Amino acid sequence: MQSETPHRVTLAIVGFGAWGSRHVATAFSLLDSQLKYVCDADSAKKESLTSISSGVRFTTSLEEVLDDPAVNAVIVATPSNTHHHIAKQCLEAGKNVLVEKPLSLHLSDGMELQLLAENRRRILMVGHLLLYHPAVRKLKELIDDGKLGKLQYIYSNRLNQGTVRNDTNILWSFAPHDISILQFLIGKDPLEIDANGGIFLQPGIHDVTLTMLRYPENIQAHIHVSWLHPFKEHRLVVIGDQGMAVFEDTKPQDKLVLFPRNGTDPHPASVSYENEDPLTAQLRHFIQCVTAGIEPLTSGRSALRVLEILEKAQRKLEMHNPKHYFVHESAVIDPHCEIGRGTKIWHFTHVQNDASVGENCTLGQNVYIGSHVRIGNFVKIQNNVSVYEGVELEDYVFCGPSVVFTNARFPRSEFPMKGVQPFQSFQSTVVRQGATIGANATIVCGNTIGQYAFVGAAAVVTHDVPDYALVVGNPARISGWICRCSYKLTFNGTQSTCAKCGRVYEQINNLTRCVGG
Repeated sequence: MQSETPHRVTLAIVGFGAWGSRHVATAFSLLDSQLKYVCDADSAKKESLTSISSGVRFTTSLEEVLDDPAVNAVIVATPSNTHHHIAKQCLEAGKNVLVEKPLSLHLSDGMELQLLAENRRRILMVGHLLLYHPAVRKLKELIDDGKLGKLQYIYSNRLNQGTVRNDTNILWSFAPHDISILQFLIGKDPLEIDANGGIFLQPGIHDVTLTMLRYPENIQAHIHVSWLHPFKEHRLVVIGDQGMAVFEDTKPQDKLVLFPRNGTDPHPASVSYENEDPLTAQLRHFIQCVTAGIEPLTSGRSALRVLEILEKAQRKLEMHNPKHYFVHESAVIDPHCEIGRGTKIWHFTHVQNDASVGENCTLGQNVYIGSHVRIGNFVKIQNNVSVYEGVELEDYVFCGPSVVFTNARFPRSEFPMKGVQPFQSFQSTVVRQGATIGANATIVCGNTIGQYAFVGAAAVVTHDVPDYALVVGNPARISGWICRCSYKLTFNGTQSTCAKCGRVYEQINNLTRCVGG
């Protein structure tokens, strides 16, 4: 796996929240002096670290961690929507990485991380913690030894009245555990996936889901997850034609029991196994993989299969829940997008993950909306327009065919522009309310198009455009002023009244504003 394997692991942990603090306590007890850094953006958490260990350095700078050549392994325990960005930086810096589940919120991002790990010859491991639970390992042993006979049906309930998240839904928050267990126990990928659920607490975010899976050899499975449950339940039931097993992680003892299938003895038999804290077992395995250069049990490759199943289940969720907007069957809408009521998305358009499109918008054919882009209400984008990260379109913006937006002034394919955080190396572009951009115009990044401004066809905007300005040419220059209703204004001194709608405008220092009508 690695070009050279270290004899010693020097560890950093990124993220010191509720789960990150457990990683820190585990690492300190297992590694002691080999834990060098804890990194978190909140400097106030330094005091909490001191109570665990005064010998570990606290920092708010990820760059400090990555620039230290002594650090060869990093645990990423930050919110799910940051996993991809932080893990990517760690791998690019030549570090071995254990990232919490899910590996990323999008399969394409996970594939990028796996490819990067392979190219850099570094370990990429994912925190599918329950595969390191000794009861789950014992259950796998029972299945492989034929104690349950041929597998027929598996169901998993992961229910709780716990913390409700707004960065991801319940499927992506809870179900990665259960999907990883199914993949581990069955050893094959599902042939069919369906999912349904309910949205109750936050718009567009599922709180309860039921995922149905059919595996080869007619093995059926379902996963029920919810954070709207009156009590905590983590129950896995595995049914074979010769026996049944139940794993209940919330029980204080007898977590794994066996039931016969003959019906003559209804009493379960408790199964003993070597007891070890799963987080400790997971960290021990990570250290072994780094020092020996071996592929982890929960490798990046295995995590990609989990992500693929999650994305398929997410698409089924969206299909079953009625939408109040239209998407043509040839269009692609990535997970975790926000699409407003009444919006229409036409042929071959792609809306990338985490983009937000408002209400009553129209996206024409072959439109691309990049990640994190924000589009307001009643926006119209005609054919062949790409709106890249860093661009924001406010309400009632009109983009003619083949308008070009940029997000880097000096782009190089060899040197990617994307930095530590989204948009760090991208320059933002804002198109204010009601502005119109004509066909084939180019908007150079870092500029603002003022409200109700009008950019003429094929113009190249290299500077900010004032409110109500009409600009044309290359580079674009002001050639006049235009009313909100799109009628050209004629000023008599500093005043102008629109001949079409009667709105009154005032011009001071070459800036125009509507003062009445």
